[in-house]
Amino acid sequence: MKLNIKSGDLVEVISGKEKGKRGKVTRAFPKENRVLVQGVNIITRATRPTQKDTQGGLKKYEAPILANKVMVVCPKCDKPTRIGHKVLDDGTKVRVCARCGEVLD
Repeated sequence: MKLNIKSGDLVEVISGKEKGKRGKVTRAFPKENRVLVQGVNIITRATRPTQKDTQGGLKKYEAPILANKVMVVCPKCDKPTRIGHKVLDDGTKVRVCARCGEVLD
């Protein structure tokens, strides 16, 4: 499956417990079909004290979320949209908003 979401995209979660939240994609994992979204899917881990972190305790981390559960938000119409592809006159292939036709790249 091809991942149409890139790091730096603004996305909105469309299903699950985090539905409706928006955030920037900090990292994409195409092989696992997952993305890491800033401020979404926060998990708590209990960590032991180490030499680097002498405190230890409960730490909060962002966990990857399935790419199927997020949609790219168009900067022009400010709504979650599907992604289309278009070849420009100079031969470059770009991603476009399926709603309004705005170039996303």
